[in-house]
Order: sequence, then C-alpha cells, then structure tokens
Amino acid sequence: MVKVKTSIYVDKELWEKFKSHASKNGIEITQMLEEFIRDELVEDLLDQMTADMKSPRDYEIDFEPVESVGGLVSELVRVMRDERNNSIS
Repeated sequence: MVKVKTSIYVDKELWEKFKSHASKNGIEITQMLEEFIRDELVEDLLDQMTADMKSPRDYEIDFEPVESVGGLVSELVRVMRDERNNSIS
C-alpha cells in the first residue's frame, strides 16, 4: 500500500484531544484516521446503494410478528430466543 503525506488544518484543542485519545488507546494517529476515512466511505457507499434501490418491495424483510404477552421485556426476549432455538433444532 502506497502512503501519501498530506497537510490539513484542524482546531488545535481538538487535535490535542485526538492525539491523547489515540495514545490512550494505543493506536497510531495515522491508523485511526485511516479507519475513520474507511468508515465514512463505507457509509457513503451504503447511502448510495440505498438510494439506488428501485422500490421497497424489492427488499422486503420476511418475519413473523411476536405478540407481547405482558411482563418484562427480558422475559419476552427469552421466549423469542427459545422459539428460535426450537425451530432451528
């Protein structure tokens, strides 16, 4: 991979906080910036792909609704997991 050297202007206080954050996490600043850039490019690509979808019908998600029986959410999640496990087994 070929690297290029570049110059940017960043708020001094923000840059110091960023360097400190990278240092605390044991990550080189260059590596962290590259990850941020990649993440931004992926988000842009996903936005473009979503915009290119012809119609919502082409990408329907098939699922079975679950009726709440009351009680705690954790109990409902447990029931849903058990049902899924039983259907897989």
